[in-house]
Amino acid sequence: MKGAAYMGGGRLATVPVDVAPPGPGEIQVAVAYCGLCGTDLHIVHGDMDARVRTPLVFGHETSGTVAAIGAGVEGWRVGDPLTVMPLVWDGTCSACLAGHQHICQNLVFVGIDSPGGLQQRWNVPASIAVPLPQGLDLRTAALVEPVAVAVHDVRRSGLQVGDHAVVLGGGPIGVLIAVVARNAGAHVMVAEVDASRRSRVAELGIEVIDPSSADMVAEVERWTDGVGADVVFEVSGAAAAARSATALAKVRGTIVVVAIHSAPRELDLQRVFWRELRLLGARVYQRSDFERAVDLLGRGLIPAEALISGVVPIEEIASAFDDLSAGRAMKILVDVAGEARA
Repeated sequence: MKGAAYMGGGRLATVPVDVAPPGPGEIQVAVAYCGLCGTDLHIVHGDMDARVRTPLVFGHETSGTVAAIGAGVEGWRVGDPLTVMPLVWDGTCSACLAGHQHICQNLVFVGIDSPGGLQQRWNVPASIAVPLPQGLDLRTAALVEPVAVAVHDVRRSGLQVGDHAVVLGGGPIGVLIAVVARNAGAHVMVAEVDASRRSRVAELGIEVIDPSSADMVAEVERWTDGVGADVVFEVSGAAAAARSATALAKVRGTIVVVAIHSAPRELDLQRVFWRELRLLGARVYQRSDFERAVDLLGRGLIPAEALISGVVPIEEIASAFDDLSAGRAMKILVDVAGEARA
């Protein structure tokens, strides 16, 4: 069996993976596909070298089937389709005891802090395995994790039917937030500087503008009849977007910070005060978000094929990261199973 590993110093390698039987309470996953995301890009660029232990088999956007079942695990059969919610919490910290396990103070993010899904066989705690409906294409199912991010962000915002939502950033998560918000009955506008991404958003029937050439405030005022946006999702991670977010929200509107900002940003607190704005953070997801994501994909409400730019074998993962770094792709999947599928 083989996997893809980050070796440190910005280096990737295809490596042999020892296949141990699943331990008590574990499921062994025959990984089919693994999506690559912005966090993986940060790992490969060496931006997370202070956090990760190398060599690291990474990846956390997965789909596959049950290959083996450890002692004490019930409710699963070999061959069952599944995905993995890659969070392991301690259950004892104050966040966990308050019911916020997904932001545990000692959270282990699987695929970053422990081995992930870019390997053909992968042992995971049965508690983080999420069943998939029979018949859901495993390629499509590799999008469950990023869709769950979008579901959590929209749910956290308190978005209502008929609301106007502005999404700052038209990358994979921004587009998924826009799609999930639209499915929730909202009017949606995406602001994105990259022309190819704007084109993809427009093809999905979502209004999109270029914030580098348009007056964002004027556009949102026009679009909302002078009221402003009910919800603004900051997904880009750009300083300019963070500065503009408060100007786009209506009185008592909500700003949801989704992006990971690498440095402190300027924020117009006078506007927050004057309009009584709500400023919220939204991080990862809960189990219910994963289950909702599975449902949306299973019902065909997420345009999976429009978001998947390509599928590469595990040996070509470096070229996939080149394409992602250059902005030539939206979402790339790695065909982890490869010849093992047969």
